[in-house]
Amino acid sequence: MATLTVPPVLATRTPSGGYALPEGTYYFSKPFRSRSSKKLRAMIAFAPRESHFDINNPNSSANEFRGFFSLFWISMAIWTVSTYVRSIETSGHALNLRFASMFSRDAITLALSDLVLVGSTALCVPFAKAISSGWIRYYWTGLIIQHVLQTTALVAAISWTFNRQWPWVQSGFFTLHTLVMIMKVHSYMTVNGHLQYVRETADTLLKDMKKAAEGAGGWDKALRDAEAHRAELESSDSANTSTLDHTPSETPALPQGTTASYVDATTAAALRQRLVAVSEAAAAKKDDNYVVKTTPKSHVLVDHPNEAARTPSPYPDNITFKNFAVYQLIPTLVYELEYPRTNRIRPLYVFEKTVATFGTFALLYTVTETFILPRANIGNTSFARALLDLSLPFMIAYLLLFYIIFECICNGFAELSYFADRQFYEDWWNSTSWDEFSRKWNKPVHTFLLHHVYASTIDSYKLSRGRAMFVTFLLSACVHELVMVVVTKKFRFYIFSLQLIQIPLIMLSRLPFIKRNKLMGNMVFWLGLYAGFPLLCVGYVTY
Repeated sequence: MATLTVPPVLATRTPSGGYALPEGTYYFSKPFRSRSSKKLRAMIAFAPRESHFDINNPNSSANEFRGFFSLFWISMAIWTVSTYVRSIETSGHALNLRFASMFSRDAITLALSDLVLVGSTALCVPFAKAISSGWIRYYWTGLIIQHVLQTTALVAAISWTFNRQWPWVQSGFFTLHTLVMIMKVHSYMTVNGHLQYVRETADTLLKDMKKAAEGAGGWDKALRDAEAHRAELESSDSANTSTLDHTPSETPALPQGTTASYVDATTAAALRQRLVAVSEAAAAKKDDNYVVKTTPKSHVLVDHPNEAARTPSPYPDNITFKNFAVYQLIPTLVYELEYPRTNRIRPLYVFEKTVATFGTFALLYTVTETFILPRANIGNTSFARALLDLSLPFMIAYLLLFYIIFECICNGFAELSYFADRQFYEDWWNSTSWDEFSRKWNKPVHTFLLHHVYASTIDSYKLSRGRAMFVTFLLSACVHELVMVVVTKKFRFYIFSLQLIQIPLIMLSRLPFIKRNKLMGNMVFWLGLYAGFPLLCVGYVTY
């Protein structure tokens, strides 16, 4: 488990409960406890970070292997040109464009269908309004309606792909985009629904507090006591700071670009304490790209000894079509009332990502058209030879597709939506086990599963960590298999089986003698990735 940083300035507490630092806003979830461990845990939601391959990332630009990045792209360019030249010499054209004619088929209908899909998600705004107004109780009426609507949307989308008889590209894209929209809506409704439940509980608590204050001098006296308590806290700031500075194990440092997904609740509490104790002024540190947008603490109970009483929330003012539209643009699947934000859009940055998207797609198209599609159906070729012929093209295609989605598209939308947390992936290429890979290669989906499946099952159903992990993998395996069923029109359960096989492999990778040999673990990971793609392709296409 990674440690946390505490920047040496105070973070202003934001209305949504985050801590606004000069680098951006940090968020912590409600602590939860698993059955297998009595230790409380809390998750870090968002922090301002840059992606690994972004040229503006100082760590990447100072990487001692940065020359190999240039070598990769130059090699890909030379390889593509040589492929075109050979194709022109043998067939008279660089590419035959059969693949292009396939994925451009029924393009207008696909675009209109996708527009309807995205537009229909706005229905969750009046639904959330109805819950916030008390017309529908989220637990459990609203929750049941939410899941029925999500299931209906998924069934309708899949039925539509079969009805249109789209090729695998169109059906795969539409199904995946439907799943993304469902995850976004699920997070939006879950967060706002829970906030309404908390609000109702808080209103009840406020009434009880006012009633209790009647016997202690009244509500006004309670407010004065809160101010007096604040004065006591300020007088003890220097002592607390001194203690925290000498207890690094209790308040670990959180370097910028941390890869932590969750931390001990005691660590989160210590971080909160240190943030409040270090300084009183949170100057918004500006640079060329970022500025912190903070909200002053103006609540009347800001000095109350009860933290729940002194932390107001912008809910339900956040339930607007504008707020939802911004959330739809932000490349994340987890809804928050606030996100780390930048202060402007850089046109050259957007242009760079746009050019990189189309340029990389041209390379991906060449690999798919020339080296994958002609060999996908093995025909008279032996099974072993098919795997050898497909392994390298599939790996190149995977790397290019990863770069397009997580480096180009996600960063482009993040720039357009002023989203500062650009850590859409971590160093998955250094993975020594499959659980490490699953955590690192797709951070938006991993964060969604962590918040709304793994932690939710532990908190709501009191599952152990092991059982919660199994439920998470099972759901992921079902979704992957569903996509393959839509794409190939076959029930084979190959990818479902490979997903679940990861669980015993994860347990095996945690054995001490294997865990110590990181080089061997990384080699096994890469060999598994090399073998997995052609196996799935040959399995679903040929058998």
